[in-house]
Amino acid sequence: MISRNSNGVYVIAATPFTDDGALDLVSTDRMVDFYLDAGVTGMTILGIMGEAPKLTSDEQLSFARHVLTRVAGRVPVVVGVSGPGLDNMKRLSTEVMAAGAEGVMVAPMPGLNTDAKQKGYFAQVCEVLGGDVPICLQDFPQTLGVHFSTETLLDIFHAHEQIVMFKHEDWPGLTKLSRIRAEFPVGTLSILTGNAGLFLPLELQRGADGAMTGFAYPEMMVQVTERHAAGDVDGAEDIFDAYLPLVRYEQQLGLGLAIRKEILHRRGVLSSPKVRAPGPSLSALDKVELTRLSDRLATKIAALA
Repeated sequence: MISRNSNGVYVIAATPFTDDGALDLVSTDRMVDFYLDAGVTGMTILGIMGEAPKLTSDEQLSFARHVLTRVAGRVPVVVGVSGPGLDNMKRLSTEVMAAGAEGVMVAPMPGLNTDAKQKGYFAQVCEVLGGDVPICLQDFPQTLGVHFSTETLLDIFHAHEQIVMFKHEDWPGLTKLSRIRAEFPVGTLSILTGNAGLFLPLELQRGADGAMTGFAYPEMMVQVTERHAAGDVDGAEDIFDAYLPLVRYEQQLGLGLAIRKEILHRRGVLSSPKVRAPGPSLSALDKVELTRLSDRLATKIAALA
């Protein structure tokens, strides 16, 4: 099970589709192997960038079971179960935990615009899911529209021991991260960061335990976290700097998923870069830019070797 001392890189997995929009389980197997070969510590499926809201409940469960079977316990798998209905959340959580998931990720539902509503919601979530289900709380106000104060998060973490992991992707959020880490030292709350890794070296220096995001070059996040853990802070930043133009390019809100899937397609992971409708797509010029950035990255990586 995930715990308050979980660390490393829990990659946010894409959900592969065929060109006609059906689940692509052949690419799913290839994707799982790709992530494992990159050295990830864990995987998170059915997240926002995994297009979970575009899947039917049957597809969600089928995809989760397929990934869990392919992973076969080699790394922990966290499953996103967020949704407006707690009964559905409970049902999906029960099914995926029985299938071998090591925890679930829950984002706040829309409309939680006061501290009291936020605390009340997660109290309900914990009660409904039960104390034996470890929870990762996702804080992503840029997309979710729910803004947690640091004090509210601290209260939630103190009140609910089963919330063992915090996915932090507020922006700007370094001060928030530092304040939470000061209250919860390493080993007492797992803090993994998102935003496609855009601030990863700084977040690690502020006390983050690792990353939980889906940048299409997961080996970069693995290498950066490993270098940082070994005390080579500058070496970690050197690796990150080589990838930064692509990290930045992929971080375009509204387009990032299409970029990520296109890269994974080009890397031979996904048979199709299909994003389910409604969703973004790349223009011809976008693809030309991406090719240039990828070629420059290859040159930079060769120089670091």
